[in-house]
Amino acid sequence: MAPTPQPGIFAAALAEHVYLELDLRPGVNIDDLGRALNAVGEPMPATGAVNVVAGIRPSLWGNGAEDFTEPVVGPDGFTMPATQHDAWLWLAGADRTALFDYTRAAFAVLDPVATVATEVTGWMYHHDRDLTGFIDGTENPPRSLAPGVATRDGTGIVLVQQWRHDTGAFEALTRQQQEQVIGRTKADSVELDEDHQPPTSHVSRTVIEQDGEELKIFRRNTAYGTVRDHGTMFVGFCASQYPLAEMLRRMAGVGDGVRDALTRYTTPLTGAYYVIPPVEALAALG
Repeated sequence: MAPTPQPGIFAAALAEHVYLELDLRPGVNIDDLGRALNAVGEPMPATGAVNVVAGIRPSLWGNGAEDFTEPVVGPDGFTMPATQHDAWLWLAGADRTALFDYTRAAFAVLDPVATVATEVTGWMYHHDRDLTGFIDGTENPPRSLAPGVATRDGTGIVLVQQWRHDTGAFEALTRQQQEQVIGRTKADSVELDEDHQPPTSHVSRTVIEQDGEELKIFRRNTAYGTVRDHGTMFVGFCASQYPLAEMLRRMAGVGDGVRDALTRYTTPLTGAYYVIPPVEALAALG
């Protein structure tokens, strides 16, 4: 049988999210980590259903993908920081109380093997929009095709970035100016035609082509933060690392000097890659 992708990658309609990045304690190996991650994925003393997706630092997993250890720097100095950690957990549920209790239980399981380096709480904003007010994930493949985009032989790569929004500056733009930044209409997310699509638009900079074919990724972004400090948790899955890495280079203007206009209103705070092993490989650890 073919390896099974972690099902939580594709679980939809879950309103509450927690993202954890972990650093291994001294002397802990990947088998110890695997036992803990598997335990977190099992039913624990918490109410309600919670989906769990687990990722491991590429250099720990050893499948040829690279860690995010060097920042992406554009020609004008715009920088996407590298903040790689050893493991990543994405927990999602429909109920905030259940997710809170489950995450507390997860901390207890993980504590002997890893420290929690980052913890970010996210939520679905207006069902499918990000905090710019635009629909997020319009270019995602249908759920029936998503496993083939997000994974290969059950294994995927995820890019995780926390982006802080300057909401006031973006909202000071007219709707037409906002649409020029994004490259889509705000009301219904229709892509602007070629005559009105700026080369700096987010759409223009994030469409990656190879040999005339568009390379897709599967986005599972959410909003995060408070009224005063908020933004987008970018969570992008792909079967290979290249489309994700090339997207970042193009957004920063590496190579051609054309920087993504959206980066004038958002600031990347973190950046890391994680291998998302198939269910069977993760279960075999330890």
